[in-house]
Amino acid sequence: MKLRSALASAALAMVIAGSAFASNCQAEPVSPSGDKAASNATAEISEVKVPDTKMTRDAAHIIHESESDLLYQHSARVYCWAALEGKRKGLTFDPELLYVAAMFHDYGLTAGYGDSHLRYEVDGANAARDFLRSHGISEADSQSVWLAIALHTTNGISPHLYPIAALLAQGANMDLVGAGFHEFTQAQRSAVEAAYPRPAQFAEGFLQELYDSLKHRPETTQGTGLADVMAYKDPSFHRRDFSLLMRKSPWTGGR
Repeated sequence: MKLRSALASAALAMVIAGSAFASNCQAEPVSPSGDKAASNATAEISEVKVPDTKMTRDAAHIIHESESDLLYQHSARVYCWAALEGKRKGLTFDPELLYVAAMFHDYGLTAGYGDSHLRYEVDGANAARDFLRSHGISEADSQSVWLAIALHTTNGISPHLYPIAALLAQGANMDLVGAGFHEFTQAQRSAVEAAYPRPAQFAEGFLQELYDSLKHRPETTQGTGLADVMAYKDPSFHRRDFSLLMRKSPWTGGR
């Protein structure tokens, strides 16, 4: 726990001066640190604007330094899908908050949470909330981002909440399983992928990252689609059977 807290505190304290994101989903190169390669995205999507503020630059820097390139590019695409969806539906949302939510939605999969036994979504939500508080964002807005991230893998709930929660879940589902794929034009899909490239083996790479981050806390995947990932990667993993839990509970077993 101490290691995770130290890493999270160090990441959230980072401030960047030289990195920038252009206003039209066009990523300017981020100065690399260590072995992390900078994004070389140059494509532009006219309908979507990535807010260029200190907070969004700080968020991008933290995620760029903490996540693999595969997760970082995925998070950037999630923002684009979410923002495009919001524009198409005529929804009102704060682009800065949506961007931070997209950046942090998989943060709980990073190495700093190697000893966590919370759901990874909660780890990411906690980090995003701390980040927003550190940037002077109101408690209400910080909590709304927390809930959006915490629920983004729980199907059937987010679409009935406020726009940021609904759009984050939609953006993530679009990028992972192609939910709503044909609601985006070919030009939009091509532009997003040109800006934030999707590796040919993205599915297997992402599944492996999920497994590597969750194999020490398999209990947190029960009752979610992440249990499918555990079963795919680990033949010895057994999904929890809710029907069996009810039939074998103390209420039916004589207490």
